[in-house]
Amino acid sequence: MSEKAIWEYFSAPVLIHATKQILDNYGSEGWELVTIMSGPNGGDSLVAYFKRPKS
Repeated sequence: MSEKAIWEYFSAPVLIHATKQILDNYGSEGWELVTIMSGPNGGDSLVAYFKRPKS
């Protein structure tokens, strides 16, 4: 039987003009993008949700 994966989660605001740089930065730290959604204030604000295996 395989071990059950334990995840840790993280959310961060995403600036539209620097999306690639922000996502590349978190990806290099082992974070996997789960989704990007509109922020709580609406408009152009975005929030990215990430996960990675917990060490």
